[in-house]
Amino acid sequence: MSNLAIEVTGLRKKFGNQAVLDSIDLAVPAGTIYALLGPNGAGKTTLIHILTTLVTADEGTAKVFGYDVAADKEEVKRSISLTGQFAAVDEVLTGEENLRMICRLSGLTSAEARNRTAELLRHFDLTPAANKRVKTYSGGMRRRLDLAISLVIDRPVLFLDEPTTGLDTMSRRALWEIILKLKERGITIFLTTQYLEEADQLADMVSVITAGRVVATGTPQELKSRVGGEVLELRDEKDEVIRIVSTTGSIHDVRQTLNEIAQSVPDQTRIYLRKTSMDDVFLALTTQRTEGT
Repeated sequence: MSNLAIEVTGLRKKFGNQAVLDSIDLAVPAGTIYALLGPNGAGKTTLIHILTTLVTADEGTAKVFGYDVAADKEEVKRSISLTGQFAAVDEVLTGEENLRMICRLSGLTSAEARNRTAELLRHFDLTPAANKRVKTYSGGMRRRLDLAISLVIDRPVLFLDEPTTGLDTMSRRALWEIILKLKERGITIFLTTQYLEEADQLADMVSVITAGRVVATGTPQELKSRVGGEVLELRDEKDEVIRIVSTTGSIHDVRQTLNEIAQSVPDQTRIYLRKTSMDDVFLALTTQRTEGT
């Protein structure tokens, strides 16, 4: 039996004449965090909508724990939870009222709903704000409540579509901790993000998508090694980055690189040697794709 939670083969989707997804292949092992990294308009949300049965693909297949998202929609729905880009909560109700309502709509008895609500409020550190109206919540609190609502009924796969968009740094990191704890419980998490650090910190595997195509897949470390172990970062007099050059980090390679670029940069240019980041990976991969089209 396959240990894949999600399996995508040759997936294509057009809206009008625009190809949003162009022959997407993905394999997501169960119990992992898988990040789909790409800019706005790359096709990330469309892929999640197909995997969660909200949109039908034009070609190809997609399965969740062996269930086809087109042919076995009800089985897929019973296997997944989804948190979209925007908090889907009722602002007039309190946090507790939102959760209890969803619990009852999900088929829990009154007693079960009360117990599950209290459990989720504790788990997402919302108990102190349980009786406050959601319209008074901060952005981070709303996202935690939205995630709690998604987990009213335990599902083996959780889709998170840009879950930290618009959050400040502290709220984003707090949500990262919650996502990692969900992984510890054995939940498979499929995450879309524009944040390079988010993919680096959370994901077991990353696929970079641009213009509807996956241009690279691997662990964060594997993707960084593809670009190079070290980079030379060139900065101008205003301390702004004007160029980034990949190197192996060896004296020979650094010396050779400096000799090659010496005539093409101003004398005032400052040079820094640092480790490759996901920013470097993303820029390298998306630039290669753009130049190749």
